[in-house]
Amino acid sequence: MNPPASLLLAWYDQHRRILPWRALPGQVADPYHVWLSEIMLQQTTVTAVIPYFQKFLERFPDIAALARASVDDVLSQWAGLGYYSRARNLHRCAQTVHEMGGFPRDPAGLQALPGIGPYTAAAIAAIAFDVPVVPVDGNVERVVSRIFAVEDELPRARPRLAGLAVRFMDDQDAVARPADFAQALFDLGAGLCSPRSPACVICPWQSSCAAFRRGDAASFPRKAPKAARPVKYGQHFLLSDDRGQILLRRRPDKGLLGGTLELPGGSWTLERPEGDAASVAPLADRCAMEWRRCGEVKHVFTHFELRVEVWAAHVPVLPNLREEDGMAVPEAKVGELALSSLMRKCLEMAKRKEDV
Repeated sequence: MNPPASLLLAWYDQHRRILPWRALPGQVADPYHVWLSEIMLQQTTVTAVIPYFQKFLERFPDIAALARASVDDVLSQWAGLGYYSRARNLHRCAQTVHEMGGFPRDPAGLQALPGIGPYTAAAIAAIAFDVPVVPVDGNVERVVSRIFAVEDELPRARPRLAGLAVRFMDDQDAVARPADFAQALFDLGAGLCSPRSPACVICPWQSSCAAFRRGDAASFPRKAPKAARPVKYGQHFLLSDDRGQILLRRRPDKGLLGGTLELPGGSWTLERPEGDAASVAPLADRCAMEWRRCGEVKHVFTHFELRVEVWAAHVPVLPNLREEDGMAVPEAKVGELALSSLMRKCLEMAKRKEDV
């Protein structure tokens, strides 16, 4: 039996989170704010997203401003949020929506846009346009798995959890307030129905929760054991000159950190690099330079850990560069560029060694 939507909505009316992208009671949600927040929140926490969201709105206050911007400008504002394909898709989506004259109002139309999948389409449709659908993110999966004590392990359980969540819309109270109901589910999962220590005693759905009745709510959702995260190794090189320029290159648009700028370096491999780093350093065939090792940066991606040796060298003047060499960039402008947090770590390490 489904838990009563009225109890969740009554709790939400008293305890709803105030978030910068959320409409206040009596206000109409801004689809641009809803969409932007949902894209930013993928693989990222609310606490981390809030300052990025606010900074992004200052730079791109509406969909037209974002559509007119360069992709480099968008990537630079995104730097630090990770998963840079999201930023490129965000830019493409803004251009498409601006040309269309606005967002589609239904999940199917929204899902046809760049970078919008089934969950994001449902979230925008529900929150921005009051479409009676249930967006199923990790918080909602956790709530559903506990309400119905679903024994199947994630990720295999996802289709079943989504099917159970859809049943919430059998309740006319949920249908009458789909935007509030969706956000109430998010808040319940983020607040009371937390991963490790659920606050079952004050949960509005306590009496309907099978996991609570069993006394093991914290053990849901069931999860398959995670494989060990492999370690990869790489080398990146900071080459600077007397004119205050450094050598950067752009990563391919597709792939990890796609489209961002980086210090030149080799491929990341499962084996630690051996031999003379100077032989694989940038411009090694064109000018003599003395490379010094600055240290090792550790950075964790979703599927692997990366350990990067950082090397630095200085020349009087960077030579004329070929396209494959990269580009000379004033070091004073680096803060405005689309560098990933990994590359900023590498730069900071190299600069610390210079200052010692």
